[in-house]
Amino acid sequence: MSTAKKEYKRVTVKSLVDMKASGEKISMLTAYDYTMAKIVDGAGVDVILVGDSASNVMAGHETTLPITLDQMIYHASSVIRAIDRCLVVVDLPFGSYQSDPKEALRSAIRIMKESGAHSVKLEGGKEVKDSIKRILHAGIPVMGHLGLTPQSIYKFGTYTVRAKEEQEAERLLEDAKMLERIGCFAIVLEKIPAALAKKVAESVSIPIIGIGAGPDVDGQVLVLHDMLGMTHEFNPRFLRRYLNLYEDMTNAMKQYVTDVKSVDFPNESEQY
Repeated sequence: MSTAKKEYKRVTVKSLVDMKASGEKISMLTAYDYTMAKIVDGAGVDVILVGDSASNVMAGHETTLPITLDQMIYHASSVIRAIDRCLVVVDLPFGSYQSDPKEALRSAIRIMKESGAHSVKLEGGKEVKDSIKRILHAGIPVMGHLGLTPQSIYKFGTYTVRAKEEQEAERLLEDAKMLERIGCFAIVLEKIPAALAKKVAESVSIPIIGIGAGPDVDGQVLVLHDMLGMTHEFNPRFLRRYLNLYEDMTNAMKQYVTDVKSVDFPNESEQY
C-alpha cells in the first residue's frame, strides 16, 4: 500500500476519493464546538464529523436519539467558523430523514444553508435509499453509514458487533454497493468484522471509513472526547485513548480549588 501523502490546502469530497486511489489513509474525528474544532483542524485531521454523538458527550443523553435538527445546526455552525482545511460532515439526526424523502431534503438543506457545512451523513441502506437520492439530486454530498447504526438502537436492542452472520453481511455489502451506485461519496462502517470491512472496501471505489471495523479500510473515525480520554466510562475494544484528560483536568481543577482557598491564586504577578 502506498504511503504517499499529498498536501491538501482544503479537503473536499474529491480529495477523499483521491486519497483512497493513492493509498493514503483518511483521518476523521468528531467535533461539536469552535474551540475543539479549531484544534482538530490545525492538527491536520482530514474530516470533522459533527456527529449526533453530541447527544451523548455534550448533552449527557444515553442515546443519540434526543438531539434535534436545530441543535445539530448549532453545533455545525460552531465548527464551521473554526475550520480552514477540514471537510465538515454533519449527521442528520434521528427523525429528520427516515419518514419522507421530502423531509430528508428539507433537513439537509437547512443544515447546508444555516451552518455552512460541506456534506451530510445518514444511517442506513436500502430503507433510506429514496431519501439519499433526493438529497443527492439537490447537489448535497452524502456520506453513508452502515453496520451498527446507533439511531436504530431500540431496533437492535444492543450495541454489539453487526453483520457477523452471512445473511446480514451479504446485505451490508449490497447496501454499500448501492450507496456507491446512487452517488454517496464515502461510507462509515461501524462495529463490523474486520474481514467484512476489508471486503467492502475492496468492492467499492468510494472511501470506507471504519470505527471498530479493522485496519483494512480507507480511514478511521473516533469520537474526540473518547480518544482524548475526557470520557472514562466508555471502553469498547476499538477505542485507543491518546491522552487521559479526565485525570489531568480533574487534577488541574483540584489544584485550582486548593490555590483559591489558600489564597495562593492570584499572586502578585496575577493582579493589576
